[in-house]
Amino acid sequence: MIKYPRVRKIKIVIFMKAKIHQIDLRTILAVCDKEHIGKTYEEGEICFKASERFYNGEEITEKQLLEMIKECDSGNFFGNKCVDILLKNDLVSEKSILIIKGVKHVQIYHM
Repeated sequence: MIKYPRVRKIKIVIFMKAKIHQIDLRTILAVCDKEHIGKTYEEGEICFKASERFYNGEEITEKQLLEMIKECDSGNFFGNKCVDILLKNDLVSEKSILIIKGVKHVQIYHM
């Protein structure tokens, strides 16, 4: 009897949404952890709204995020999970991250 290797099921967890904005000839990628969309965060002089209009696009995986970044001129990222992916892949540094009520926010620009 032939024994076949056991097939492992891989569960892909979707925890962020992305939306692409075309403004003139520029492409802006907006990415937000799903749980923050539609909420407002205030701390000191900062008031940040993770608006549905700007962030609520398609659900994406980490792999898709990394591919989408290659195609954009700039990116706006809100949420600890999506920003941690950027950190893990050396796309941003800790010093460029703004933290609002414990939630990471960062912008990137391709020159």
